[in-house]
Amino acid sequence: MIALRIIYVLNLIVAGQIAISALSNPKNSALTTFGNAYQPTEVIKLVGCLWLAIAVLSILGIWKPITFSPVLLLQVIYKGTWLFVVALPAFRNDIPFPKTMALFFVVWVLVLPFVIPWKEWMN
Repeated sequence: MIALRIIYVLNLIVAGQIAISALSNPKNSALTTFGNAYQPTEVIKLVGCLWLAIAVLSILGIWKPITFSPVLLLQVIYKGTWLFVVALPAFRNDIPFPKTMALFFVVWVLVLPFVIPWKEWMN
């Protein structure tokens, strides 16, 4: 339970900061969060909305860790998909991509499956 709460707090800090940056200043977010690999388009705001939703659900997860744990599975799925569909091909073809974000996603995809309360979901 403590590990889940720590993950939610980290989600709140990281996803919340990125969401605020992406929604309030997409040009700066394109430079900082996305490593200047992408243009500051409305898509950055769309991603900011997703991360804001994750941050809000993480606030609720701090209070009710098991109930809101499906948000962690969502993160494994979308981050893992992004790594394989976007980051890996970009890395192989020497195309710019947000390397810091990719590294964070790799860590999250490796850690979250060990924190997700699979047993509680099966009951």
